[in-house]
Amino acid sequence: MSDPIPANGQTLLGPEQRAEAWARLGKEQFDVIVVGGGVVGAGAALDAATRGLKVALVEARDFASGTSSRSSKMFHGGLRYLEQLEFGLVREALHERELSLTTLAPHLVKPMPFLFPLTNRWWERPYVAAGIFLYDQLGGAKSVPPQKHMTKSGALRLAPGLKRSSLIGGIRYYDTVVDDARHTMTVARTAAHYGAVVRTSSQVVSLLREGDRVVGVEVRDSEDGRVTEVHGHVVVNATGVWTDEIQALSKQRGRFRVRASKGVHIVVPRDRIVSEVAIILRTEKSVLFVIPWGTHWIIGTTDTDWNLDLAHPAATKADIDYILETVNGVLATPLTHDDIDGVYAGLRPLLAGESEETSKLSREHAVAVPAPGLVAIAGGKYTTYRVMGADAIDAAAEFVPARVAPSITEKVPLMGADGYFALINQTESVGAHYGLHPYRVRHLLDRYGSLIGEVLQMAEGRPDLLAPITEAPVYLKVEARYAAAAEGALHLEDILARRMRISIEYPHRGVDCAREVAEVVAPVLGWTDEDVDREVSTYLARVEAEVRSQQEPDDESADALRAAAPEARAEILEPVPLN
Repeated sequence: MSDPIPANGQTLLGPEQRAEAWARLGKEQFDVIVVGGGVVGAGAALDAATRGLKVALVEARDFASGTSSRSSKMFHGGLRYLEQLEFGLVREALHERELSLTTLAPHLVKPMPFLFPLTNRWWERPYVAAGIFLYDQLGGAKSVPPQKHMTKSGALRLAPGLKRSSLIGGIRYYDTVVDDARHTMTVARTAAHYGAVVRTSSQVVSLLREGDRVVGVEVRDSEDGRVTEVHGHVVVNATGVWTDEIQALSKQRGRFRVRASKGVHIVVPRDRIVSEVAIILRTEKSVLFVIPWGTHWIIGTTDTDWNLDLAHPAATKADIDYILETVNGVLATPLTHDDIDGVYAGLRPLLAGESEETSKLSREHAVAVPAPGLVAIAGGKYTTYRVMGADAIDAAAEFVPARVAPSITEKVPLMGADGYFALINQTESVGAHYGLHPYRVRHLLDRYGSLIGEVLQMAEGRPDLLAPITEAPVYLKVEARYAAAAEGALHLEDILARRMRISIEYPHRGVDCAREVAEVVAPVLGWTDEDVDREVSTYLARVEAEVRSQQEPDDESADALRAAAPEARAEILEPVPLN
């Protein structure tokens, strides 16, 4: 169902590949070493690998464990950036949206109708309509319908959950949504498929130098503390909000600074808001999205400065109150704290600018060469990851001795994309073959695409693995096993928070199914009973810390509670504070 795999490619990121990757990192010479397993680092690794370069990708924690798993789950152009006159950014992002929707990742990126409620009788409709028309035109949107104008009653038919007094009409337009963490992991897996050596829990602790040139990195295993040197012609720093920390290892001043802006989202059950469409609301500072997410709505986001723990940003009661107050301004039936099933906080890596307001900082990205053999890329937005990856490798190419081919990732579908549309039409027969209900097959196809056969094959001879996880029945047990055997998951947190989204989709946040999932993956990861106990207790402590932090009034007290929880990766080193 996919392209022939190169002889040195990997299709499964499991324990065997992990051991092999460590050996290869320590003994081979690479063209490009990419630091950071978020979407930009994964995109850069895929870009370099498909140009024929020898690539290593190392990540200190897990794929998408930072910003790339905590977005608004939208693959979009950024309608509000038109008001900031960032036409180039919007055009670029919409082109990427179209590419992913049709070619690169149709199994992961999905079209979604949005309602823009209008509140001003005279100027707003032509103003917003012109903006959305420009939005559609800039992206050459061929795969989504054009905008449609609605009367007040028409808008309320689409979204009956809105107060009648909250709008005078509306405009329906289309954007797209994505499971960001799965998408990022799939980009990284696709890079491995094309030959990149990919390894998580591999923290860069220093840069190797010859004279003034960077010639590699020293990597420390975040699981057991082993250290190895990885040599390469060029190192790409794609670490997002950690950009300045990696830059500090070079002992030279960077060309830009990255500023972290915290964005908080809440997750509520689907029946709490009656609407057939997603909703975009203008706020004083920015916009608030109300986005369908399976059996839930995701509502967010906030936009505030963050100067505390970069690994575990904490949502506060004030953040959650702000979201509730804003969305309740338009809902006929207000939401309460009791309605919230999940909360998550993430950090946007913004290029530090003159403005003190993070919502006004540019989402454009920048590439710099702060030292010979070291390339840094930062800023941007999730949707433009492919362009960012290509720009980073373009800059890195000058340090690679051989001729470097141009980027071709515009033509490289992610794993699971090839054959997806045909399988959608074969849902009934696939379900009959595996004894699964068609709705279950559709859910699996939208998570794995044409890799669905590879996933279900892991249940061969083990029909118990085709049963749902008892306290998280949206997911099958075999999906947990596949996460550990094929998708690079090393800890319970990796599975419950990122390979699946149980940590935000169920009121128990994964606590009630932690042991069941741990016992499913224990044979794959070689866990003893003691390991299972430790994984479960570590995960429970993480959830407890997050829930308690969300009752705190300010960032400092919330951060102190969240940061006190134990790390799943016992040997991770905290960065030295920057001067």
